[in-house]
This record gives sequence, structure tokens and C-alpha cells, in this order.
Amino acid sequence: MPKKILLVEDHADIRNMMATYLQLNKYEVIEAENGYEAIQQALDHKPDIILMDIAMPVLDGISSTRAMRELEELATTPILCLTAFGDFYRERAKRAGCNEVLQKPIDFRKLDALLLQHTY
Repeated sequence: MPKKILLVEDHADIRNMMATYLQLNKYEVIEAENGYEAIQQALDHKPDIILMDIAMPVLDGISSTRAMRELEELATTPILCLTAFGDFYRERAKRAGCNEVLQKPIDFRKLDALLLQHTY
């Protein structure tokens, strides 16, 4: 049974590219366009891991992660935060409950290693 990933990204082109990559690597992908939608999708689908963009409209990744950590059903789900702003968000993301913070553009070797580490 494939591992289930919730991919949260507001830019459709990045979301589509990442979803395709993940599907080619045998993951089941659920998508969300913002942090609010991410919370609902996570509750509905119970992903094995969440890839969370940080800078998004409606509800950003930091706020969404904080909200997820307060919900019993999502408190321990691994969340990997993705950001183009690197060190600016790293500590805030960790304090919010992100397990890891990855710099965009994504190093897919690093992503693959983290997905294996957090889902198996």
C-alpha cells in the first residue's frame, strides 16, 4: 500500500510538478492550495506525511502547522516545511511544529531521504 502524502502548495505549477514526481515514486498524493484547505484534507485523508509550503495566502504554513499540532489526530503526523526563504522561516517553522525545513528549489535527493526517514 503506497504511503500517502498531503502536498500543500499555492502555486499550481510547483504543486503539479511535485505531485508528478511523488506519484512517479509510488506515493499517493492529496493536494491542498492553502493552509486552511490543508487542515481539512489532513483530517479527511490522514496522510502519512505532510509537505507544507510556508508562504501561502488564506492561511500560511506556519499557522496551519500550529493548528494541526493542536489536533489530536494530527499532533504526531510528520510535517516537512518547504520555503524559498530559508533561514528566515527555519526557527519559526520548527517552533510551530515542523519536523524538517527544506529550502526551495527542492533538492529531491534530500526530500527522498526525509520521506523515507519519516514514513518507514
